[in-house]
Amino acid sequence: MNSEQRAITVPQFTAMKAAGRKITMLTAYDHATAQLVDAAGIEGILVGDSLSMVVQGHANTLPVTLEEMIYHAEMVGRAVRHALLVVDMPFPSFHLGVYRAIENAGRILKETRCQAVKLEGGEEQAEVIAGLVSAGIPVMAHCGLCPQSVHQLGGYHVQRDETRLLTDALAAQQAGAFGIVLECIPAAVAARITAELKIPTIGIGAGTGCDGQILVYHDLLGLTPGRLPRHVKPYAELHRTVLDAVTRYRDDVRQGTFPGPEQTFE
Repeated sequence: MNSEQRAITVPQFTAMKAAGRKITMLTAYDHATAQLVDAAGIEGILVGDSLSMVVQGHANTLPVTLEEMIYHAEMVGRAVRHALLVVDMPFPSFHLGVYRAIENAGRILKETRCQAVKLEGGEEQAEVIAGLVSAGIPVMAHCGLCPQSVHQLGGYHVQRDETRLLTDALAAQQAGAFGIVLECIPAAVAARITAELKIPTIGIGAGTGCDGQILVYHDLLGLTPGRLPRHVKPYAELHRTVLDAVTRYRDDVRQGTFPGPEQTFE
């Protein structure tokens, strides 16, 4: 990474759509991970509430707190030099009224080095999005499958109501969102929404018609064993690599071959 390369701003991020440039985003939850993702030239890094699942081991994204999101975002923020840094607003930090939402989002911006927040919802969150934007807080929206509503949705299912999805996306744009994540919706629907919107769409399980894509870091690297969601393409199988390395370390210690002469001081 060129040390003189400046961080991507919100207007620059949004302008990538008009320029026809595909946008790449990944999640990161700690300093070391963020350094690697940023060095690769990814345009957007999301400190996602998915850390509740992939870092904390919960069954869904609901348990993670605002304090925990700020804690992880602060670590990530110290590493990022190039990417636009976005932080998820956890449940229910933006459901408590516009003023509380501004207070909570303001804390995220003040206590981390992020440039924007992301919140789930479209039309029903338009007033909150508008309030945040009016306070000078850039907002990325999130429509389609909204993991924070998993109990209401009855699980993680593809969202197929095209009218509802388009209405939500347009409402988020009208309220001032600078971009929108489209999660687990049919590719044709995502392509239509992308064509209708002036702001960039970032897909996850929404096909190639979106303006960009995002994946969870752990999923991309195959760090989590077991079945992955259909929309995930693992680019490595690091859970096997890590397990093998730890097993060989265990065996070397048990057999007395580690530490060897190279790791020993005279």
